[in-house]
Amino acid sequence: MKYIALLVIVLTGLGGCTEPNKKVVVATAANVQYVMQELKEEFEKESDTEVEMVVSSSGKLTAQIREGAPFDVFVSADTQYPNEIHKNGGSDVAPRVYARGTLVLWTLDSTAIDLSINRLADKSIRKVALANPRTAPYGEAAVQAMEKAGIYEQVKDKLVYGESIAQTSQYIASGAADAGFTAMSVVLSPEMKGKGHWVKVDSSAYQPIEQAAVLLRHSEDSFKAQPSRDFFEFLFSGKAKAIFRKYGYSVE
Repeated sequence: MKYIALLVIVLTGLGGCTEPNKKVVVATAANVQYVMQELKEEFEKESDTEVEMVVSSSGKLTAQIREGAPFDVFVSADTQYPNEIHKNGGSDVAPRVYARGTLVLWTLDSTAIDLSINRLADKSIRKVALANPRTAPYGEAAVQAMEKAGIYEQVKDKLVYGESIAQTSQYIASGAADAGFTAMSVVLSPEMKGKGHWVKVDSSAYQPIEQAAVLLRHSEDSFKAQPSRDFFEFLFSGKAKAIFRKYGYSVE
């Protein structure tokens, strides 16, 4: 009986020493959320690591990282925010560009075949949605495009701001805005594909939307350090690039 009791104690102790589940928390810019879902599924197939997504605008995610949010990888909609994090000591390695985004103009009205930036000045269009240009790179690109077209002053009172591309896209998809600017990755996503009508915005009308990712700093004893590095490297793999292209991103 003593041996049985000892065996139970040993087995119980071993059970308490099992390796914890691996998980990587990825701060994800809103325009990347649909492609990230596919990347997450593909990565989880190849590893024993769970990927958890936290989605918001790049600016808001950066603010959370500054405040100590426990993210492992930051997948931004630009290069400015990841570079800022790296410069301020939030990462030991420099950010890397994983893709270049494409801005589109979108309306729920599928008959609006003459949709264009200049049309936004028409009286028939009462509300135009875009992401907050202060925190969302796609919103900043939208303002640049309107300014280049010479219509910003005419439409600025019509503008409705979403805190991210996700919220902005909901304004458009629900009809709360007559038209708006979003990422091509959104209109090509399974949830939004085939809804309404969209056109690409001339890429020369705004600064290139280079999107970078950064591996955030970990403590030396962090169990998540290696899985985080693995996921970060996966973003630049051939499989990941194919998924990015599927959603309208340009990758090298």
